[in-house]
Amino acid sequence: MGDDRRLVAVVALAQGMAAAHTPRESWRAAALGACRALSGGFAALSVWERDLGRLRVLVNVGDRAADEDEFPDDEAYPVHRFPEITEFLHERWVSGGEPDAWVETARGPAAGRPGYCHQRVAALRRRGRGSCVVAPIVLHGRAWGELYVARAVGTPVFDRADADFATVLAAVVAAGLAQTERLEEARRLAFTDALTGLANRRSVDVRLEEAVERHRAEGIVVSLVVCDLNGLKRVNDTLGHAVGDRLLERFGSVLSLCGAMLPGALAARLGGDEFCLLAVASPADDVVKVAGELCRRAGELELGEGVACGVASTEDPIGPVTSARRLFRLADAAQYRAKAVRAARPVVAGREGPDDPVVRLADEPSQERPGERRRFRGRR
Repeated sequence: MGDDRRLVAVVALAQGMAAAHTPRESWRAAALGACRALSGGFAALSVWERDLGRLRVLVNVGDRAADEDEFPDDEAYPVHRFPEITEFLHERWVSGGEPDAWVETARGPAAGRPGYCHQRVAALRRRGRGSCVVAPIVLHGRAWGELYVARAVGTPVFDRADADFATVLAAVVAAGLAQTERLEEARRLAFTDALTGLANRRSVDVRLEEAVERHRAEGIVVSLVVCDLNGLKRVNDTLGHAVGDRLLERFGSVLSLCGAMLPGALAARLGGDEFCLLAVASPADDVVKVAGELCRRAGELELGEGVACGVASTEDPIGPVTSARRLFRLADAAQYRAKAVRAARPVVAGREGPDDPVVRLADEPSQERPGERRRFRGRR
């Protein structure tokens, strides 16, 4: 491949990764771009999991064998089966070596170091491939994984020039992966509460809208638990905000622990002393049981004065739930009532008879009542 064509290939690879919106899209763009740039028939991107001592395959593209899924769940290889990983991805860097790519063929050693690796040779033969080029990927100054591109039997074998070009491609992939990491971190921060590490209000809004749409389309049960942590102001005023923050963090841990009892539940801090759990496809009685456990555990915290907890579920007699806002209003009204009567257990919307005061409170025209501390959330 000429220099101009290689430059075009590098640019295409970089652009493909830059256009990716998720890590999977980025991995796929990296493998596909490298496969095309090197005129390969197959490519894979793998990450080095140091704690587990293995290479885990993230994506396979091109002419895949029967046992090669595009995004495999459990395709991994112990590092001890690939002695060059220890040498090339660790020891040589520690001593100042460069992470150059190398070539293996179905017949044995070829261009580049570290040379013959019988595991790779056996894999090439088993899958009908004649040669491969392996390029280590460096991210943030550390070995991240490898880029692997193979050609079929009967096609030209990779040479030293291909290995050098693969080293360049690996550097471009590393830059793309770093960008993806930055974008993922920005997305995480946008949907995460900085103090507790729980989801934030924006995350709840998005997930609740999606859940209510599924409820309307499929009838799936959606439940919302809204909590108000009692005694936070007293703690802040008497012991200081640092102690108040610790109370919020501890309650956040309790909320997360209780939320784990409901498969797929989202635990979130809405702001200030307000938290919530969003559960989808869990029976309402299970949600109420977890809310009760949350009240019990919150009451055992060293600081604070327990929690006021309200529950609203589409499985209970609360009337049609056609919007996320209405379910939020119902859960909020239930929590408001729990606060008012100092309930030690959760108040559940729709479970206090035909003239349920919580449902009436949530659906009354005026959103601002004497003594209410806040307006209901959500869009109209």
